Amino acid sequence: MNLKTKLILAGILIFNMSLFAQDGYVLSGTVLNESKVPIPGVNVIVANTSRGSATDFDGNFQLEVSKGDKLNFSFVGYVTQTVSINGQKTLSIVMAEDASKLDEVVVVGYGARKKSDITGAVSSVKADELTAFPVLDAAQALQGRAAGVVVQSNNGGEPGAPISIKIRGNTSISANSSPLIVVDGFVGASMPQPNDIKSLEVLKDASATAIYGSRGSNGVVLVTTKKGRSGKLTVELNSTYAVQNIANQLDLLNADEFADYQQQVNNNTAITTGQAPATYSQGTGDTDWQDLIYRSGSTANHQLAFSGGTDKINFYASGNYFKQEGIIVNSDFERATFLSNIDAQVTDKLKFGMNLFGSRGIKNGVATQSTGSNGVGAGGDDVISLAMRYAPDQPLRNADLSYNSGNTVGDLVDNPYAVATERVDETTSDNFRANFYGNYDILENLTFKTTFGLSSESETQGTYNPSTLAVTAGAEGGRASVTNAKRTNILSENYLTYTKEIGKGDLTLLAGVSYQKTKTEAFSAAGTGFISDAFSFYALDKATGLLQPDSSLSETEIQSQFGRVNYDYDDKYLLTATVRRDGASNFAANQKYAIFPSGALGWKISNEDFLKDSETISNLKLRVSYGVTGNPSISPYQSLARFASIYAASNGQTVNAITPEQPANPDLKWESSYQTNIGVDLGLFNSKVTLSLDYYNIDTKDLILGNNGIPEYFGFANDEILTNLGEINNKGFEISLNTRNITNDNFSWTTDFNLSVNKNEVVALINDADLFGDATPSYFSHDRSYVLRVGESVGQFWGYEYAGVYQGGAVPEGTQTQPGGVAGDPLFRDIDNSGDITEDDRTTIGDPNADYTFGFTNSFSYKDFDLNIFFQGSQGGDIFNLTNVQLNNGDANTTRDYYNNAWTPTNTNTNEPRVGNNSNREISSRFVEDGSFIRLKNIALGYNLPGDITERLGLERVRFSVSAQNLLTFTNYSGLDPEVSYFGGSGVDNVKSNTVQGFDFGNYPTVRSVNFSLNVKF
Repeated sequence: MNLKTKLILAGILIFNMSLFAQDGYVLSGTVLNESKVPIPGVNVIVANTSRGSATDFDGNFQLEVSKGDKLNFSFVGYVTQTVSINGQKTLSIVMAEDASKLDEVVVVGYGARKKSDITGAVSSVKADELTAFPVLDAAQALQGRAAGVVVQSNNGGEPGAPISIKIRGNTSISANSSPLIVVDGFVGASMPQPNDIKSLEVLKDASATAIYGSRGSNGVVLVTTKKGRSGKLTVELNSTYAVQNIANQLDLLNADEFADYQQQVNNNTAITTGQAPATYSQGTGDTDWQDLIYRSGSTANHQLAFSGGTDKINFYASGNYFKQEGIIVNSDFERATFLSNIDAQVTDKLKFGMNLFGSRGIKNGVATQSTGSNGVGAGGDDVISLAMRYAPDQPLRNADLSYNSGNTVGDLVDNPYAVATERVDETTSDNFRANFYGNYDILENLTFKTTFGLSSESETQGTYNPSTLAVTAGAEGGRASVTNAKRTNILSENYLTYTKEIGKGDLTLLAGVSYQKTKTEAFSAAGTGFISDAFSFYALDKATGLLQPDSSLSETEIQSQFGRVNYDYDDKYLLTATVRRDGASNFAANQKYAIFPSGALGWKISNEDFLKDSETISNLKLRVSYGVTGNPSISPYQSLARFASIYAASNGQTVNAITPEQPANPDLKWESSYQTNIGVDLGLFNSKVTLSLDYYNIDTKDLILGNNGIPEYFGFANDEILTNLGEINNKGFEISLNTRNITNDNFSWTTDFNLSVNKNEVVALINDADLFGDATPSYFSHDRSYVLRVGESVGQFWGYEYAGVYQGGAVPEGTQTQPGGVAGDPLFRDIDNSGDITEDDRTTIGDPNADYTFGFTNSFSYKDFDLNIFFQGSQGGDIFNLTNVQLNNGDANTTRDYYNNAWTPTNTNTNEPRVGNNSNREISSRFVEDGSFIRLKNIALGYNLPGDITERLGLERVRFSVSAQNLLTFTNYSGLDPEVSYFGGSGVDNVKSNTVQGFDFGNYPTVRSVNFSLNVKF
């Protein structure tokens, strides 16, 4: 071949290459799931070629393409998509889940399983659901998201209020019913903030929870935080700002109406007593106390996260700042947190990792949820209750500018605005957790994992009632107190995991040991009589009157051995068997150890030959489980014989002495829950419709109750000894339904629905005798407002049965008024037919337990826009409206509804008794209301900036969203909010209470929020 021919051929080759270069170009794109969350690892292949790429951690890819190419997008668990290239420079692909192929990994205790191989009752909550709207921690975001899980704030919309979680009802009476929280393997951890969470699973039945043994009876929440991936450094900013207002407000009387109302009260009281009516003298003010204490609030939440790594080491780190200004003046909360995960592949067999978490929170609180004896004011009321009670015809300040404290009716109390703004209540909380792990592959199928963790939680609360609160602390020159509690945890766990394929079967064996030690230290000090209010609670040494200090120390240890067998035969038949042996130092000498076993079977019916080719049924699995779990339901040393310290007199001097407090009970043992679960998982039409149904029955036996059968002459200060005498049953039904209604390139619509039915019943008590308790504030002067009774549900309301208004003349048969009743007074049912209303006429008058709860979510996406609408509701639970008990008593302000509808001689066709009647804050069914509600919990509209714009900006993703919470509530309840959480006059924290339920008094109001959010990935 001569030179000329070679040059011609070379020219032709270069020309053809240039043509190809002009036709080909680099395409950039992002692959998301239906919730607009990036999917890493998606295969992107040019059809009929070997050219391809894969998405990175953020779902991004780049690939050289030509016009006319077809790209195939495939990933396990998602429907494969094919997209034609028509010259686009960027692509945004939304992939739909294909549950028929779904092998999503679900975290379980000490391991993980494919979702299709789960035999227990496990609910998974998606990461995007946890971040749908701004919350302090992920517990709040669980509300309405998982069947069988009830989530409620401890105190309405109070900044920094703790959250109560209950799974499948109350499994105890006197013990804690909150689930065990496990974060990155650390047992008993606190919830992280939602943006740091990769996955969250709720373990509900014994098959899932028995691996945690003595702490699994209330369910387990497993949280896995985000980790880094090999690849480029990713920086993500999440920023949210919310404006908040009170969702509801009571319609109370103004000054003129109040003066008229009080005169009516005086007139009617005179009819009852037979004396001349007193004249009410109207004050000079016209004050709306609710308007003074309420304000517009706000929430700011900012997070910055970094992640990345190499093939040997990866990391994830984030910092978060949360600030909430409450809707009540002088209430706020701020918290700073950090989280860091580091994982290092040291060798092919050895891997190390570390998880660090820390936070500091500062809460400035106002007094809410009055106990009636908390020293907030005379009568012990809180800001919310004071705003209802205080006379509106009184001014905020007196002529000398001091705060008015001249309440003209009822108790002499400080005005609510003064209590809200002058009283100091500051709580500082520090939380630190470190968890280290090592994972070693001993053999090809045998791995060993060891973890060591420690945590420290410290909380200091300081309160100061200044002398400017004339009634509360004016006479004693101010009152200060400081309390501190510190809890440290050490956790060490070691376990082996063995996997083996045996013919058509897959076997997984797990065996391990665990040790955890908890140490709790606490102290408190208080004083009165300060020369100045300027130093708040920081100058206890300057007090002229020092109150009794207190300090304590307690320690508990738990030693455990555990094991689990998982066997999957032919991808059809599943077996799970678990056992855990726990030994706890806080139990009695003869009962320190207990064994908690469980077993479960699963049958993948859809994989049988007669169904595997069905075009209708894409998934059908039957699950059955039974097991025993426990509740470590007593504090340290409660099974031991104990002495109490007292003061005594000796030779005219006061000396310290001791007295027997309680005898020992060497046989006090664990509360144990025996759980049965039957479940069905169904997928239809290539799993466009998925349905999970679960029925459960939980018998909790050996309830720990106080037995007061010890004779007084034995001389014990505490006449109750803890005893295993009692049983409670919970049974229920759960439905979880997901439908992919529409899915295409531009538009998708999915629906999630869950519903839970739970019925509880007291099966046995000590001698099957009724147990009574009282949840009313102490100044109500009652001793019983709820009851535990065999055959009834827990926490039934107890009181008189209201029978309408007495119209005068003969009393209707079977009813009676309180002594001295006249026309207009309330009638009650005379249960014992004695002709008088006595203690024997009290009965059960309401049930606070809901018939069912539900959550309903619709998610829409159209191109770069998405819309999420979430409803949450409850049906059938009663509420005892203690607020109306107070407001209808005549010695406070009242609602305009009662003022306009109360019985008078010219208004007899009413069910409301006359004002100033003779009932004296009666506990009756008149104040029991239906607490059913449906709430628009969240509505959110989001927009993702198109990829070509973010590319020009040098960013990976930009997302804007606006959302609103608690916009609408549909309910017949007359109070501020149907989600009530009053913990009762005893001051028990309702996070831990199982019996005080459904009472409403002085709760911090629920807030209505509008939020603006920005998400940027660099």
